[in-house]
Amino acid sequence: MDLNPHAIATMLLTLLALILFSREQTPLESSSLLVIVLLAFGFSLFPYTDPQGQTLDPLQFFTGFGHEALLAVCGLMVAGHGLVRTGALEPIGRLLANLWSFSPALSLLGTLIVGAVLSAFINNTPIVVLLLPILVSVAVKTNTNASGILMPMGLATLLGGMTTTIGTSTNLLVVSAAKDFGINSFGIFDFVLPGSIAAGAGIIYLWLIAPLILPKRTAVMPNTSPRVFTAHLLIPEGSFAANKSLRDILEKTGNLMKVERIRKPEETFTLPFPDAIVRAGDRLLVRDTPQCLKEFESLIGATLYNKDVKVDEDHPLTEDNQQLAELVIDRGSPMVRRSLKDIRFKDTFNVVTLAIHRQGKALQAMPQGIYNVSLKIGDVLLVQGSKENIDAVKRRNQFLVLDGATDLPVTSKAPISLAIMAGIILLSIFKIVPISISAIGGSLLMIATSCLNWEDVKRSLSTQVILIVVASLALSYALTKTGATDFLALSFLSLTEGMSAAYILSALMLLMGILTNVVSNNAAALIGTPIAIKIAQTLGVPPEGFILAVLFGANLSFATPMAYQTNLLVMNAGGYTFGDFVKVGLPLAILIWAVLSFVLPLLYL
Repeated sequence: MDLNPHAIATMLLTLLALILFSREQTPLESSSLLVIVLLAFGFSLFPYTDPQGQTLDPLQFFTGFGHEALLAVCGLMVAGHGLVRTGALEPIGRLLANLWSFSPALSLLGTLIVGAVLSAFINNTPIVVLLLPILVSVAVKTNTNASGILMPMGLATLLGGMTTTIGTSTNLLVVSAAKDFGINSFGIFDFVLPGSIAAGAGIIYLWLIAPLILPKRTAVMPNTSPRVFTAHLLIPEGSFAANKSLRDILEKTGNLMKVERIRKPEETFTLPFPDAIVRAGDRLLVRDTPQCLKEFESLIGATLYNKDVKVDEDHPLTEDNQQLAELVIDRGSPMVRRSLKDIRFKDTFNVVTLAIHRQGKALQAMPQGIYNVSLKIGDVLLVQGSKENIDAVKRRNQFLVLDGATDLPVTSKAPISLAIMAGIILLSIFKIVPISISAIGGSLLMIATSCLNWEDVKRSLSTQVILIVVASLALSYALTKTGATDFLALSFLSLTEGMSAAYILSALMLLMGILTNVVSNNAAALIGTPIAIKIAQTLGVPPEGFILAVLFGANLSFATPMAYQTNLLVMNAGGYTFGDFVKVGLPLAILIWAVLSFVLPLLYL
């Protein structure tokens, strides 16, 4: 078929968008907004009239902001946050933690199944955040390596998410895009059968095989992590530090010791000026790791005290109300390509950064100091601070935060939030109202019942998800209206000429699976859906199977840590490398693709 200039320009813009979506250097929000603006300006300056004489209205590219799929995604994000905020999932976490003391093998299977089932109805990010610290704690208590169980759990939640319409935003978008083309046959559980068959095969693989091929890795947050402690160094008579200036004392430690205050015997404090004279009986207030504190004690001839108790084997260093937390830099974080110094991290949050882990290993070469390191996607900050200060970091919503302790309290609102989520799902199952309406209504109920406040709502919504959805809908609309979708579908059919419909379906799903591990799965799904429908129409077969090939293919986000944000959480919590994900995730993706390549044609062709 002949291509018009608008179709060629739209396909080139789609290629540019896919390149931008795969680049770590460019924020996904900026790339998405650029695509929307280029489409709107391009079709305004160069109007397009289709063969029927209808002129494309550029304002149509903005209708994605009010699209039914986006409303449903946002409503479910808010409702899911309500479950987390009220601690409604915490009893499940405690139950799983208790089961590990009976049978680790069966408990792992139970954890995989529970994670998958919950992810069929709730965004999997809060589920992973809930389960990760529980499993790390279990591994420490049972003296086993956490790396054998963390990745299987994270991937199991992805498997569960692909089984229902509301399991992931990708599923919702594909179903809604298909509805725009007149395919209105997918309810919440309409593809649960093929999804469950594939997920079941994947869970067996994650239970029996994945732990055997995963290498032993050191978790970022083991019990031996280098915590920082606040302590006093008492200066006795006759020690090196007695009657010396603070400058001389610091030089003795190689200027590694950082003194915050000098406490005098008369219970007064002196600021740590370099010329301040330290007398016998003074106490230096310092913060550092136990190893460094003991070294300073020896170098300057001081006595180490913690809370007025001398530090020795019987009285080790302690720090009340202190927690470790991992702060993961994901694609949505404004911290990408910025340093901690740029945002005055220490002053803003009052937490101490202990290490920066990149690709599962702590950075060693930091010539300008830890606070001047330019952060990258996938980096994890190991920080320590009080529970209140860790909570303050969470509220800023600039990081994916994984606490060192599961402190999601069960509140009196937990049953209410569970009832609201159940109502959202049941109203959609029985087709009383569409999922977009029930999700928005449920969000309002979460606020009305004080399960959430408006600050919580703002934190639950992702600008990245909203803009990538709108940009992908705009591209899909432009591709369809200009005839580019027809061209791409016919080109795909020419490449697969001579194959049966079942093989073409399998090839399309494989293409989507490759694409989703490189670019956004939402973008891949929305661009692929109209192409799948056109392929099915050209072949003269029902379109449902090809639509599901796109849906399931766009969910095969297993092979790289960057393919999905929970993969980043799991990667850093378990100390995994990029190669570990390829070693475990690639066979899983091939397994799911193979199973669905058999099941989908059997059910839908």
